[in-house]
Amino acid sequence: MSSSHLPSAGAPPALSPARVLAGLCLLVPIVAVLWVPSYSKTDPALGGMPFFYWYQLLWVPVSALFTGAAYLLLRRDEAARRAAAALPAPSVPAQPEGDGK
Repeated sequence: MSSSHLPSAGAPPALSPARVLAGLCLLVPIVAVLWVPSYSKTDPALGGMPFFYWYQLLWVPVSALFTGAAYLLLRRDEAARRAAAALPAPSVPAQPEGDGK
């Protein structure tokens, strides 16, 4: 593996809490809509529309909110990574040379 693919000593970890949270924000709407047995019923109706339909329609704007939150989390994390990369790497003091005794 070339050294250009290795993270530098001062680089933040590849998997940050913000990235995990962003992934969860994207996963919630997918699971909620694909788990059909949780909403496969007619009651409670809303304005004459069975629960099965209005529940799915409700997830359209909710999914947009979750996706927007994931975007903002990733954008903030990327800005933090760029700021950390711009900082000079901490210097490591050289070990004194001796006879090893």
